Amino acid sequence: MKSVNKLYAIVIACFFLIFSTVCFLSPASAGEADRLSSAKASFDVDKMGDMSGFDPSNPVTPTGDTIKIALVMPFSGPAAVIGETWYLFLQWAAHDYNQRGGIFVDGKKKLVEVIKADNQSKQTQTKKISERMALVEKVHVLAGCASTPNTIVMQNTAAKYKIIGHNCGGMADNLMDAQNFNRYTFKTLYDTNQFGTGLAYYYGQIRKKEKKFYVLCQDYSYGHSTASAFMEGLKKYFPDAVIVGEDYHPLFLKDFAPYLTKIQASGAEAIFTADWHPDLTNLIKQARELNIMIPIASKDMDNPQLTLQLGMDGSRNLFSISPNYAANPVFKTEEQKKFHTMWIDLWAKWSLPYNIDKYKYPEVSSGHTMMQFYWLLSVIERAKSTDPEKIIQVWEDDTFRVLNGSVWKMRPCDHRVIYDLAVTEIVPPEEQKAAYNIPPYHWFEDRCFTGPVSVIPAGNVLPYMDKELDRCKGKNGWGE
Repeated sequence: MKSVNKLYAIVIACFFLIFSTVCFLSPASAGEADRLSSAKASFDVDKMGDMSGFDPSNPVTPTGDTIKIALVMPFSGPAAVIGETWYLFLQWAAHDYNQRGGIFVDGKKKLVEVIKADNQSKQTQTKKISERMALVEKVHVLAGCASTPNTIVMQNTAAKYKIIGHNCGGMADNLMDAQNFNRYTFKTLYDTNQFGTGLAYYYGQIRKKEKKFYVLCQDYSYGHSTASAFMEGLKKYFPDAVIVGEDYHPLFLKDFAPYLTKIQASGAEAIFTADWHPDLTNLIKQARELNIMIPIASKDMDNPQLTLQLGMDGSRNLFSISPNYAANPVFKTEEQKKFHTMWIDLWAKWSLPYNIDKYKYPEVSSGHTMMQFYWLLSVIERAKSTDPEKIIQVWEDDTFRVLNGSVWKMRPCDHRVIYDLAVTEIVPPEEQKAAYNIPPYHWFEDRCFTGPVSVIPAGNVLPYMDKELDRCKGKNGWGE
């Protein structure tokens, strides 16, 4: 009898040990999974207008009494591709709503007008063009912006003139902290903290293979903050992991050999980087040329142009974190398949620069950008007004279901987005069926691309919250 009681006690102790461990490591799985199960509004394929005439190179832009959105992005200079990409997806969403007849605001239906506001990737120009958009064009929304300093300028301009600022391009944690927060700006892109922490969670709680990591990032605030988030995330989610090297390189580096030689000597089993293109492309290409075939994890690995350049072998062992993905397969509903077919048919008719592989699949790569703009337009639609106060009232604590079925939540105290992230492995065509579950059962037949997907619940990658911000004092990570 005593042995039975002893065995029973051991079983109970083990149960509570496992339960407490799961609760500590996976807060989202302990009662939080249902937080993002319902939404106040959704992207609805069946409500879309006639998109057959949409051509991003020759957009139909209404004028007059419209809902005006200025896209503050680089449309010239070395980073012009950023403006090109965001413009495609904002114009798509605007065209859709315009084909429906516009949005009922302020007592009448109005069409959506998108205005290019070229900031040339410069702070002085960002201030100049944002001021012009506010004072001369009388826009209702300033949307953008590439790079932290430029985004802060755009946000400050929005607050100064009391118009909505839509941060759809700046990732830095400090953009919505106590110093930079303003109630007119909403951030719909994940933080550097979520980026770094998410990949740490993936390696420690999902993949569970590599333990020795080398951190190599660009030498400025974004690179350092993302690297710090990754290393702190490993302490929490993968305490057995070891950082065998940490380096920061200049932007637009041509020769990565000095850093790659150190990686080879370190015994690293995986590389973490927050680099963006062209540095990311050059880093991976040169690593593979030196026969460094270990896993490399970052974001933007699901770029078809990148994997084509790297070749079938060179693009293996790449891992990309993004909010674009939900659990596989990608096409779960008839609505998702309908949208996919519509986009592919139109893409085939477009001209440069939009008929390249980078824009072929909205479910991956930059598709997340499109959903950010649909959320913005949905908020305006439900506010029934261009009055910023009414828009703020709707957007704070709003929830929105996007194309992949995930639900996004706007944290009310600091206007940061909460959502699941996912890591996708870049794999050869024969393994892509895990994601691309409709004929021809692969994204591309001549390169590696998105395959298995691992979802990281939102509760494990909550955005940074500055407790010095009065609005957030006493709140938990969900803003409650």
